Amino acid sequence: MATKKPATQSRIADNKKAAYNYFFEEKFEAGMVLEGWEVKSAREGKVQLTDGYVVVRNGELFLIGCQINPLHTASSHVNPDNVRTKKLLLKKDEIKRLISKVEQKGHTLVPINLHWKNGKIKCEIALAKGKAEHDKRDTIKDREGKREVERAMKSRTR
Repeated sequence: MATKKPATQSRIADNKKAAYNYFFEEKFEAGMVLEGWEVKSAREGKVQLTDGYVVVRNGELFLIGCQINPLHTASSHVNPDNVRTKKLLLKKDEIKRLISKVEQKGHTLVPINLHWKNGKIKCEIALAKGKAEHDKRDTIKDREGKREVERAMKSRTR
């Protein structure tokens, strides 16, 4: 009797800048409409999310600024555009709820990461609110404090 393997999730790309610049209120997992060469490039890890953002057009969500660099072995009949706008796939009720939240002042949709789920590429997006400058300084202070504690614990165990 064959047993199913558990679904593995491996990260393709992370947007570390997003956690520094925004507070995440809600997270969603969206499917993506991609071309074949984009999937192959994603397998090779040639994806950059740093400048990406999500917009709403005609009741649909689109990922803009996500850069997927084509492989040098790409087919000659394919004309790859590495910053092509990609459609995100969510349920209608989730999209409606997101649209109503994004219309509020200070809220935006930010891509957090791309990952594999059951053989498909998924984009984790977050409903986010921008951080003020003092909040960013607090984030840095907390991160450095944790790093110092880890160093002290590590040196103590030696």
